[in-house]
Amino acid sequence: MARVPAAAPHALAEVMNSIRNAPRALIRRRRARRTPPTPELAARPRPWTRAAGLVAVVLLGAWLGLLVVGDVRVPVGPMNTTMTLRPSVAGGTKINVSPLGALQLDSHIAPVRLDVNVDQLDPDRAQALVDHPERLSGLQDEVARDVEHGTLDLAVRSCVAVVTGATALGLAVYRRPGRALGAGGLALTLLVASGGTAYATWNPDSVLEPRFSGLLSSAPSLVGNARSIVTEFDVYQKELARLVTNVTKLYDVTSTLPAYQPDPTTIRVLHVSDIHLNPASWKIIASLVRQYKVNVIVDSGDTMDHGTAAENGFLDPIEDLGAPYVWVRGNHDSRETQNYLRSLKNVHVLDDGRARNVAGLRFAGIGDPQFTPDRSGSDGAEASQELAGARLASALRDQSTVGTPVDVAVAHEPSAAREVDGAVPLVLAGHLHREDMEVMKYGTRLRVEGSTGGSGLRAVEGKYPDPIQASILYFDRDTRRLQAWDEIKLGGLGLTTAEVSRHLPKENQPGATPSPSPSPSPS
Repeated sequence: MARVPAAAPHALAEVMNSIRNAPRALIRRRRARRTPPTPELAARPRPWTRAAGLVAVVLLGAWLGLLVVGDVRVPVGPMNTTMTLRPSVAGGTKINVSPLGALQLDSHIAPVRLDVNVDQLDPDRAQALVDHPERLSGLQDEVARDVEHGTLDLAVRSCVAVVTGATALGLAVYRRPGRALGAGGLALTLLVASGGTAYATWNPDSVLEPRFSGLLSSAPSLVGNARSIVTEFDVYQKELARLVTNVTKLYDVTSTLPAYQPDPTTIRVLHVSDIHLNPASWKIIASLVRQYKVNVIVDSGDTMDHGTAAENGFLDPIEDLGAPYVWVRGNHDSRETQNYLRSLKNVHVLDDGRARNVAGLRFAGIGDPQFTPDRSGSDGAEASQELAGARLASALRDQSTVGTPVDVAVAHEPSAAREVDGAVPLVLAGHLHREDMEVMKYGTRLRVEGSTGGSGLRAVEGKYPDPIQASILYFDRDTRRLQAWDEIKLGGLGLTTAEVSRHLPKENQPGATPSPSPSPSPS
C-alpha cells in the first residue's frame, strides 16, 4: 500500500479553498470594473481640453504682449502718430483723431486691426508746409513712405511682443519650458497666418471710401432725452448745427487722402428730403451750405407733415439758407404748400417735367401725384406713381431731342423715379427715410436720400431716433456729370454723433474707363 506524503493534506486543503473562493474573487473583479477612477486619474484633462487651454494661453499672452510693447511711434507727414495692432473680428484700419473722432477704412479682412492714433500735430513741420506750399504736391509720397516704414517696424515689434507674451504666460501656467516654447511657436504661427490673410485681402482702394465718425466733446449735456429736447429745443438746434460745422471741418482736413478732390469750379449740390416739419433741419442745412460752399439745394419732397396753411410759416427760413432751393412736392405736401413756396424768393418749384437752369445745372422734376394726409377721395388712375414717372420721362426725352438735355431729374417716390431710366444721367428721390444708390438697367443713376428731418419730431416716440441724413453731390462744371458724393448722417434727436463718408462712381475711380452717358431707352 502506497504511502501519502505528509504535505499532501495541506496542498489538498489549499486547492479546495481556492475553489470555494473563486466566486468571491470574480465578484471583486466585477466590482472593481464598476468603481469610478481615483481623483488623480479623473483630474487628467482630455486632449481637446488641453488643446483649448493652450490656445487660450497663447491668445491671452499674445494680447498682453501687444498691450505692453506692441506699438510704434511714427511721424507721418506733419503729424506724430502711434501705430498698434489689435485683435479684431473684422480687421480693417482705424485712424483715431482724439477727441474729435475716427476715420475707418475697410483695408483688409483678418483677425487683427491696425490702429493709428494721431497724437498731435507737429508745429514745426506744419509751419514748414504753410511757409512752403509747394511741398504739398509731394506730401502724399512722403506720407506713404512714413506709413510703410512704420508698418514694417510695427510688424517686427508685434512678432517679438506676441511670441514673448505667449511664451512668458505659457511658462507661468505650465511651468515647463517645452510647453512654453510650444505656446510661443503657436503664437508666431497665428500671427504669420493673420499677416498673410491681411496681405491677401489688402484693398488699397479703401481710402477712396473712408467712414468718418465723430463725437463733439463740447456737446451739451442738456440734450439726452425727449423731455430735454422739448424744453431746450432751441439749444439743441444750435448745438447740432455746430456739431455739423466741426465734423465737416475735420473731414475736410482728413479728406487729403488720395480720393476725389473738388476744385473751386466744382458744382456742389446739397440733396435733402423728408424734413417733416423738423425746425432743426434749417440750422443743419444752413451749416452745410456754409461749410461745403453749396451752390444749390435740392429737396425731394415731404417738407411738411399735413400740408395745411397753418404750416406754411415753417417754410420761411428757406429764403435765408444762402443757396437757391429746388423743390418737388411729396405725398405730405399739398398744392397749397407748393403755391406758397412759389411765392418765396430763391425757390424753384419743379412740376410736370418743366426744366429750370439753376447754378450751372439743368433740373426737371414732377410732384408726387398722391397727397397722403387728405383721405377724402380716392387716388384714381392719375395718382399712379408709374404714370407720373412716365410723364416726366417723356418730358425729359423731348428736351433731349431739341438739344436742351436735363442733367438732374427729381421725383419724390423711387417708383416714379425709376420710370426715367435712360432719359437722364441722374435722378434724385426720397420717401423711404433711408439712403440708397443704384445704377439702373439703362444707365441712369438713382440716388435716394434719407430723412433730413430724422422723420420729424415723431422720432422721439420710438426707442431709437431716426438718423438725420443729407448728401453733398459734386458735379463737373463742364460735363455736368456726378463726380463724387458725401453721405452725411447725424445721430437724430437727442444724439450728437455724426458720420461723413465719401464715395466715387466706379467710372471715376483710379484706373477705370469712363462709362458712356445713358442714351434714351425705348418707350
